[in-house]
Amino acid sequence: MANDFPQRPPPPLLDDACALFLDVDGTLIEFADDPEAVRLLPEVREAIGRISDRLEGAVALISGRPLDQLDTLFAPLRLPAAGLHGHELRTHPSLDPPAHDAADDGNTSTWLHAVHQQAMRFAHGHPGVLVEDKGRSLALHWRAAPHAATDVQQFAERHIRGHSGYRLQPGDHVVEFVPVGSDKGRAIRQLMQHAPFRGRVPVFLGDDLTDEFGFDAANTLHGWSVLVGAREPSAAVFALPQIRNVHGWLRENAY
Repeated sequence: MANDFPQRPPPPLLDDACALFLDVDGTLIEFADDPEAVRLLPEVREAIGRISDRLEGAVALISGRPLDQLDTLFAPLRLPAAGLHGHELRTHPSLDPPAHDAADDGNTSTWLHAVHQQAMRFAHGHPGVLVEDKGRSLALHWRAAPHAATDVQQFAERHIRGHSGYRLQPGDHVVEFVPVGSDKGRAIRQLMQHAPFRGRVPVFLGDDLTDEFGFDAANTLHGWSVLVGAREPSAAVFALPQIRNVHGWLRENAY
């Protein structure tokens, strides 16, 4: 049977008119059973810093991780970033994101706390399932318990019903409760409205289902969308087969 999926070429090298947006897990670092156990290679951090200098600061991280985790992972490098799929947004490395309005937090916080407690009980009965509390979102990972995938997904679908302020975001061996209106495409569009990104060509690298929002945004803004891996279907135009190829591409662009 013929392959109906596109054979994507590798992305060209960046030029000085580009703005670079990078997913983190699955793009710059390998996935791990425990998301806090990963480390970024120093030479990759250095290459990203050099590219940021070359592009006058137009490099940002676009991640499902909270900003404080990103800052710890990339320290001492601090970049513009979108955390929690864009729910947290830092438009400049010297700025912190604005505080969220607490007026609508009451019912949502109570609901999410209750889901968290029930998820912990669920995980206790499903060894290997990891519950990750991100503050404004909640992720259930089953990478260490692949047999539990269906049970995790059913748990999430059951507990999202009736709450209009959140949606489920599936990913690679994970499903996440995220605020409605937060996605990586929206985050890229917002960052593109600010200096030093404004007026540049957006280039977004990502690997996961969560990154499809970013690919759509980059395509719509006449930029480049780069899939890491061979997942299909995808809106990405370019591709790099593995994380090590991303590292090589970044090193090429750093000089």
